Parts: sequence; structure tokens; C-alpha cells
Amino acid sequence: MSENTNNKNVRDDEIDLLDLFRRMGNTIGKWLKALGRAFLISIVFLLRKWLPLGLSLVAGVGVSLLMKSTSESFFTSDLTLKSNATTSEELISYINKLHTYCLESNSEALSGALSINPELAGNIIDISAFWIIDQNKDRIPDYVDYKNNHSVYDTTNIRMQDRLDIRAIIKSTQELSTVRDGIITFVNCDSLFQQKNRLRLRQSQELLARYDYDILQLDSLQKLKLEETKVRQPQTGGQMIFLQEQKTQLLYNDIYTLYSRKQNLETQNTLYKDIVTVLSDFSEPAKRDNGGMYYGKRVIPIFFFLTLLILILLANHKKLKEVYNKY
Repeated sequence: MSENTNNKNVRDDEIDLLDLFRRMGNTIGKWLKALGRAFLISIVFLLRKWLPLGLSLVAGVGVSLLMKSTSESFFTSDLTLKSNATTSEELISYINKLHTYCLESNSEALSGALSINPELAGNIIDISAFWIIDQNKDRIPDYVDYKNNHSVYDTTNIRMQDRLDIRAIIKSTQELSTVRDGIITFVNCDSLFQQKNRLRLRQSQELLARYDYDILQLDSLQKLKLEETKVRQPQTGGQMIFLQEQKTQLLYNDIYTLYSRKQNLETQNTLYKDIVTVLSDFSEPAKRDNGGMYYGKRVIPIFFFLTLLILILLANHKKLKEVYNKY
């Protein structure tokens, strides 16, 4: 009796499960049919209303061109700076004070910071500093993080600590060189950056003096060993002279290493003696940023979807009227 009951329960469970899958399949099938029907209705509706929709696209293009012709042009260009006395993080934070002035339309503060006349400051739309990202840690800049969405926990693609990108948006490209000089002046006027740079140069000079002293000492030691090699006579078939010459040759590597370090430091002090160094200057843009496409990608979709919405409302105005009267 118990075994028959158990078998019946198992069969009932199997039937319930099959019924559940069958209902799910029917529901999914209905959804797919509804989606297919809606897609076909949409295609037919668009084809039937091609004239007003086409006119909306033409109107969107016309309005975009009108906005282009009546609006004031602006241009974008980038400047790459090498940070010599401080980190890129500090420099980006400092330069983005200019970005705050631009957001606030504070032309007076911007002109004072850049040491330019207020009229030119009024032509500057924005100045912002961004991180430069090095992919795979090869010390080669790969791209600029304009969206500021790079994860600090990413250990493969890292922020470069010795350089940064500055993007300027301006109304006249002839003033880019003046803006560049103003940015460099703004950085050079910071007292903390000045102190750090003076300390860096002083420490470099002290290290260069130490390199000179160590090279002179190694050179004297090398000459002394060479003299000892000449004077000393071989005791067992010249073996002692061979060992002495080998020890003397080992000093060449030490001297060469110190010379290389000295030359690298001299190069740094000569080429990068200022707080910042321009690695890539502002380039004159080939065309304005706010061209027809700039406005078209915003205006044309708005015109199209507004027209489509009006056509849908007109096609269903009777049903909408019935629903309105009912409720």
C-alpha cells in the first residue's frame, strides 16, 4: 500500500513538472509572437509614415546647420607637461583650480592666475588637467583619462607620475600660445613648487660633486694598481700578474657606472631644470569642435522622436479619447 502511494506521488510530481515546463514554453511562445507582431507593426507604421519622418530628419539637419552658423566657434587642443619638481597628482589638483574658475565664469580670477588680460580670459571656455595612463608598465604613455574613471587599484595600467595632459577649450586658436605661457607662469608662481625645485637642483649638484669625487678616487686607485702590476714580478709563472690585472679591470665597470649616472643627472638638470617642461605643445585644431555634427547628433534624434511620438498619438487618438472619457 505504501509503495503504491509513493509511486503515485512520484508520477504526480513528474506530471506537475512537465505541466510547469509546458506552461513556461507557452508563455515564452506568446511573448515571442507578441514581440514579432509589435516589430512588424512598427516597421509597417514607419514605412507608411516615411514622409513626415523624413521631413523631421531634414528639419533636424537644417536646424543643426542654422545653429552652427549662428553660434560662436570653439576649439580644443592638448598640452603635455612633464612634472620635474612634484608629482602629477599635486600638479593636476593645482591646475584644476583654473577649471573651477572656468566653471564659475570667473574671468577676473582666471586672468589673474594666468597673467593675461580679462578679454583673453573671457575667450577661454575651459582648462582641465588629466592623468596619462601607461598600459603594461612599459613607461610609454598610451592614452589620456579624460573621463577620470581609471581605477587606482589597477596594477597593470597605471597613472604616470611624471607627466600630465592639459586640455584647453578656447574660442580662438591664435591665443593658444598665450594660454600655454599663462599656464606655465601659473605653475612657476607657486611658492611650494619653487622650494621643491630649488631643493631638487641643490641635491642634484651635491650628488654630481660626489660622483666627481668617487670617479677621481677610483681613477687614482686604478692607476695605483697598474703601477703595482708593473713593479711586481711574477712568482710562479706569471700567475700573480694575471690576478692583479683582473682586479684592476674590475674598476672599469665601477667608473663607467658612475660616469653614466653623472651624465644622466646632468641631462636631467639641463633639460628639466624648471618646475615643469613642455613635452608636447598645443597644436592648432584642423576644425572647430561645434560643427554641424556636434549639433546634429543632438537635434536630429530629438526632432525624429518628437515627430514619431506625435504620429503615434494621432494614429491612436480615438482609443486615447475613449480611455480619457472612461476614466
